[in-house]
Amino acid sequence: MKMVMKKMILILFLLSMVMAGQSQPWPQTGTRDIDNVLPVRDRVPVVNGWLEWRLDHMIPDLMKREGLDMWIVMCREISEDPIFFTLVPEPVLAARRLQILVFHNPGQGKEVERLSVGFAGGGYRNIWADRSKDQMTNLVEFIKKADPKKIGINVSPTHRSADGLSASLRDRLAEAVGPDISKRLVSSEKVAIGWIETRSPGELSMYRHICGIAHDLIHEFFSNRVIIPDVTTTEDVNWWIWQRMVYIGVVPWFEPSVNIQRHPDKAELYKDKPGVIHRGDLLHCDIGIKYLRLCTDMQWHAYVLNTGETEAPAGLQKALDNAVQLAGIFMGEFKEGLTGHQISANTLSKASSAGFRAQLYSHPIGFFGHSAGMTVDSRPLRSMPEEMPKVMEYPLHFDNCYAIEFSNTTAVPEWKGKDVVISYEENASFTRDGCRFIDGNQTRLILIK
Repeated sequence: MKMVMKKMILILFLLSMVMAGQSQPWPQTGTRDIDNVLPVRDRVPVVNGWLEWRLDHMIPDLMKREGLDMWIVMCREISEDPIFFTLVPEPVLAARRLQILVFHNPGQGKEVERLSVGFAGGGYRNIWADRSKDQMTNLVEFIKKADPKKIGINVSPTHRSADGLSASLRDRLAEAVGPDISKRLVSSEKVAIGWIETRSPGELSMYRHICGIAHDLIHEFFSNRVIIPDVTTTEDVNWWIWQRMVYIGVVPWFEPSVNIQRHPDKAELYKDKPGVIHRGDLLHCDIGIKYLRLCTDMQWHAYVLNTGETEAPAGLQKALDNAVQLAGIFMGEFKEGLTGHQISANTLSKASSAGFRAQLYSHPIGFFGHSAGMTVDSRPLRSMPEEMPKVMEYPLHFDNCYAIEFSNTTAVPEWKGKDVVISYEENASFTRDGCRFIDGNQTRLILIK
């Protein structure tokens, strides 16, 4: 009887483990950031609390700084201005047919009005009162009554995040307001960039947790949980990462990727199936998640140990050490008011003096992965976006977050002097305290057995 009971207990235990494995692919200890992703409903008050603070504090300051009396954000369903989603509360998922948001600074010390011509999901006063008239007519009547001298609209030849107004809606607005008022329409470029690039105190605080989720994810897939040397391919890992993101409740803002650098002899040996991960490989990943409307962007490296090895070759670790040192030089040049051109030149000068072979291509992160704000790119003109030289004229402001991104090349003695490129990317914040990593940074290669 005791033997039967023991067998039944064992069977129940095994069944419980199988069921647990179906619902929770990894142990949920509650000690990692990745184990504490909020349920969808619980995210709403967090995001909307930040939004309320941003609308109350940032919009008035930005409009005053740039001298705008009115800012109009106008878009249509399926063709939304990307900035629209940053201005409306959760859980708004789309514009309602034609969507018009209006920010009006009446002057004389009065508060900036937040208005909508139609539904906006809360936080805006709807001024589409007379439904016998269409939305554009109501908007024009309000504009004429308010009589703003400078009206910002989202058009920009340089900054894509400030260029969300469609050509047809711009033409329609200009025709509706008439030739005299249409002369007052100007680019809202700097207000739009300021809105996108600046992080609220709550966002800056939460970014540590968000980056922690991304770091936990990297440590999951750069391990034997996912990688079996000589069997697993980079494509296998790419899809595992994507599926894992879906499971935990975050989304990728670009497709995750893993690639390989290897000893020249092994590169020749494995040339027919270069995507299979083997012992002695240096792995590199590039992943970005979006959670609570905020993005991360990270590139880390791992080494697959050869049989008998307990550490990576010293030359590979040295390559990473050089990148870490270069990151410190780069972040030390982040100073308020400097442009991307200036920060790039200052960093490259010091990097060259230190003997580094560096290329910089750093960008802001936030609502978008490649977000708005001060941007650095030292690559040849043919290798960078065509608008980049103009974008790099924009100066650095406080309370922004960045992907500290660059590559550095180091010759590795253990690999017959082969040049190894460390593509380094980690997330940092720039505040009055300086430029600092949000959740630490990679300083040692991850080791995979």
